[in-house]
Amino acid sequence: GAIGQKIADYLIKPLNPNQILLSVKKILDNKRLVTEATNLGYQQEFRNLSMQYNDRMDFDEWAEVYKKLIFWELELDGSQDKSMSEILNMQKSEANANFCKYVMNNYEDWLNEPKADKPLMSNQLMRKKVFPLLEQDSPLFFVLVDNLRYDQWKVIEPILTDYFTVEEESSYYSILPTTTAFARNSIFSGMMPSEMEKQLPDLWVNDDNEEEGLNNHENDFLKKQLEKSRLTIKSSYHKILNINQGKSLVDNFNNLMQNQLNVVVYNFVDMLSHARTDMAMIKELAPDESGYRSLTKSWFQHSPLLEFIKKIADKGGRLIITTDHGMIRVQKPAKIVGYRETNTNLRYKQGKNLGFDENHVFVARKPERFFLPRPNVSTAYVFTLEDYFFAYPNNYNYYVNYYRDTFQHGGVSLEEMIIPFIYLKSK
Repeated sequence: GAIGQKIADYLIKPLNPNQILLSVKKILDNKRLVTEATNLGYQQEFRNLSMQYNDRMDFDEWAEVYKKLIFWELELDGSQDKSMSEILNMQKSEANANFCKYVMNNYEDWLNEPKADKPLMSNQLMRKKVFPLLEQDSPLFFVLVDNLRYDQWKVIEPILTDYFTVEEESSYYSILPTTTAFARNSIFSGMMPSEMEKQLPDLWVNDDNEEEGLNNHENDFLKKQLEKSRLTIKSSYHKILNINQGKSLVDNFNNLMQNQLNVVVYNFVDMLSHARTDMAMIKELAPDESGYRSLTKSWFQHSPLLEFIKKIADKGGRLIITTDHGMIRVQKPAKIVGYRETNTNLRYKQGKNLGFDENHVFVARKPERFFLPRPNVSTAYVFTLEDYFFAYPNNYNYYVNYYRDTFQHGGVSLEEMIIPFIYLKSK
């Protein structure tokens, strides 16, 4: 048998041109057959998936549908025939439209109705998923990679499974807005944003222009949550914003083995996706989901994060990989009129007297029902749905062309809200 699975053919010396020709033909036919088999598989699934949207699905079923769509997207990625991918994209848009309706109908109940059946969300992630895994004599590494969507996890998974066994692959729901300031602080504090503002006002910064400053207190939030859960453990916290910090984390690895919990926040994907709006280069490298995935994969293969993770495996450590929110490639503008002081995020706005088209947004007129801070009596929050992004009327066309096809987050979509939680043990 061929050594390795992906070797297409062997030629035996001495070569004659006919053999080469036959071999090339065989390889091309094989590619065609793989494409046809994949297409057929997806066509059969297509009907099942479309039938599912029309049923009343719960949050777990939505997560399943999203994972199936990603599975087929990755399968079709390798296929030569693009017509199926177009059908899949239409199906994904339809799924997103239905998912957004589902979130609009249920989100407030999840937060306000004690009896409501609800998904695991950002504010409970530590308590429900991470703390139960703590052990006295085996360090747990909690690595949060900003913006890591489920499809990106799937492309780095094969690299990790050389060193680790996946013990659990699950997902959870990000709170709204699906931004770093709200969702990630919620993870570390174990609270919703309005609770942080009330109970820990010195740690909560209510200025929602998404600058890194808003997340300067993650470690303090984490310590408070550990105290509240009566966990007296040794923990560490590192935030990696650039490659040098990544390298020094690798160099100081041995000091971390004494802790029961080591939290590492990796902001790299964020640098990429926010830069995606400013850098022509990234638009060239990642014009679409598929490009973005290969960018993620090649970054990961050469990053200090992989070195760090290999060290965890060497020492028999345990690893969690997760994120605070995903992101979506935005395509369609939604006009919004607001005062100067509204925030810069393209997927959600907060402010007073905002003017917007009701069709493509989820409105939080009573922020307290969403457990969001209300700096002003008349403050409202609006979140864009599906792949819409907010655009102001002035310079409208320039703005729309500039931001269309960039990856953004803050609103409601499968990609932003249903995010991976992976628990791995070293082999």
